[in-house]
Amino acid sequence: MDKHRKDKIHKRIKVISTILKFALLLLIIIGLPLYIYFFEPQLIDSMSSMENVNALFEHYHAESILVYIGAQILQIIICVIPGQWLQFAAGYMYGFWLGFLYSIIGAAIGSVVTYYLAKLLGRDAMHLIFGEARINEFIHKLNSKKAIVIVFLIFLIPGVPKDLCNYAAGISEMKLKPFLIVSLVGRSPGMMGSLLIGRQIEAGNYTGAIVVAAVAVVLCVVGIIMRKRLTGWMDKAYDRLYK
Repeated sequence: MDKHRKDKIHKRIKVISTILKFALLLLIIIGLPLYIYFFEPQLIDSMSSMENVNALFEHYHAESILVYIGAQILQIIICVIPGQWLQFAAGYMYGFWLGFLYSIIGAAIGSVVTYYLAKLLGRDAMHLIFGEARINEFIHKLNSKKAIVIVFLIFLIPGVPKDLCNYAAGISEMKLKPFLIVSLVGRSPGMMGSLLIGRQIEAGNYTGAIVVAAVAVVLCVVGIIMRKRLTGWMDKAYDRLYK
């Protein structure tokens, strides 16, 4: 078999492989949410408020911890479940520290799954589903010397597309261990705020819950408005530290 024919066959195999990977990604990211929407609408309703989430966990009381961790994983992978409601409910049901432990476990597993899913499907599939320009922008940042700072800021500052970063990390040069540690540290303040609100509600301290929620909203707005400036400050601090 001549080289030209081998290259042609290899190219066809690569195209077919990309199509299959893309179909698998669509099945996970789009197919599963559509299935839930049309065939399991009660699951969406059960996640529409903290009261409904609590009712769901109480219904599966014996398995509620696994249900919660599973919901946290799905929220990261397919992004159809509001993470804040889950964490409010975890703070209400399990308390602050246990709720934080279960949330971190779910977030860690979800991040590992998305990281390796992207690695399995490859860059072509990521380009097809998320757009080549957006993926390449993230990969460029994750392959830079400032990757640790960038990942921390992405997961810390509200309004930054965190879920896309999980997938982009899988096809970047960044190793799983540093990505996982830094992303979880960045997620933690937001998680803690949501858990604390749930805990305050469980204790009947509605004033405390309102205060925490108000502070969270203010920080969220400030983060969205000033995220470019904050990124610039962190870049300057990083440059000074490593000069």
